[in-house]
Amino acid sequence: MWKLTRPDNRHDKLTRDNLLDLQDHHLVRIESVQENQRQVWVLTKRGHGEAKQLLEPKGIRVSALRKQEYDPDTGELLGTGYDDHAAAVTSTAAELHRAGIGHRLGFQTEIGHRLGNSYVQRADLMVRAPEAGVPVLLLEIDRRTEDAHDLVAKLRRYWEWGRLLPRDADKHTVDLVRSRPDAIEHVDHEKRLWRRVYPPTGREGLVPVAFVFADTTEAKVANTVAVLEEAGRRYWAPRRYQTLHRGITAKDYSQAVPVVVTTLEQLQEHGADAAVWRRLGRKGEQTLTAALDNPDGDALFRDQEARADAEEEQRRVAEREAQRPVCKRCGQKFTDQRWEETTAHRTAWNAGDVSVCGTCHADDVAREEAAEAARLQAAAPPEPEDDQEPGRGRGWFRRRP
Repeated sequence: MWKLTRPDNRHDKLTRDNLLDLQDHHLVRIESVQENQRQVWVLTKRGHGEAKQLLEPKGIRVSALRKQEYDPDTGELLGTGYDDHAAAVTSTAAELHRAGIGHRLGFQTEIGHRLGNSYVQRADLMVRAPEAGVPVLLLEIDRRTEDAHDLVAKLRRYWEWGRLLPRDADKHTVDLVRSRPDAIEHVDHEKRLWRRVYPPTGREGLVPVAFVFADTTEAKVANTVAVLEEAGRRYWAPRRYQTLHRGITAKDYSQAVPVVVTTLEQLQEHGADAAVWRRLGRKGEQTLTAALDNPDGDALFRDQEARADAEEEQRRVAEREAQRPVCKRCGQKFTDQRWEETTAHRTAWNAGDVSVCGTCHADDVAREEAAEAARLQAAAPPEPEDDQEPGRGRGWFRRRP
């Protein structure tokens, strides 16, 4: 708690005095003492109730009450194995806070995610730090007490939870999802359950998950990460974009869970804002925001698709120009209008000689019109003279009345 509330103080006297004062009022108690003599403090039932009244109106959720349970026969305190894990969770939150990732009220522990089969997957820690480029991040703290395949199962459950619909989803969407297993991938994230719980991540994919390993060896961490990468590939790995364009190297992260890994020792030594995070599927370590970003994702796809569209349009134009007819009389290329006139069924019958361009066709039409005018003029009868009445020839006489 000292590291979380006073990360810049080298001594914990102020925090310890405050805790002792809260202890006198029966609001907190000592859960355990670690090997380095650091004390783990938790809220009492009374303190838990007051904290809920204080924080819940502001939208802050209080973690579950840590109850004191004793063996009915021996009277010994039960569940002490949880203490080291709780201390690792708090230390992780402290290191994130010290690096400017999240504020004191931006952390929550034991956040439940209910699946369709009523199983609840609880995240050890959740942080919201939009000002640090991390709108939401779920963290699993592992002291290597769990098998690597158990972590894969956790990852699968987070992936499944991100594909659920809310209870009030419209009937059309529900029927679509029920129609086939992969239909949910065509449902926008805004219509899914997870967007009712968490804000948009600002990146493609589902809510990101971080695995923080503590009190273990580098070899065990490496082995665990290898299992996560191999056995959990379906849940974290991006896919190829479904496109007819060639040369698209961008990857589709829209249905994947971004997964980053690190160790508590690295966070404590270098800081959570340092390059200590490794994204599954990548080599090397990055800062948290860089590891969560997808430089080869949607932005790259839009750029590559735009360039591919432009290149395709240039290719189509070049192919069309190569097929453009040439006038057999003057050698000029057909205009688009003349080309359409000679090929369209509705105009080809009146296009004249389809092997000549528009200019030559216009000359042909002009010559034909001149010739027709001359023919009509030659076939017309002579005009009568002015002093001769038309129709009065020899033998004409006027009938007497």
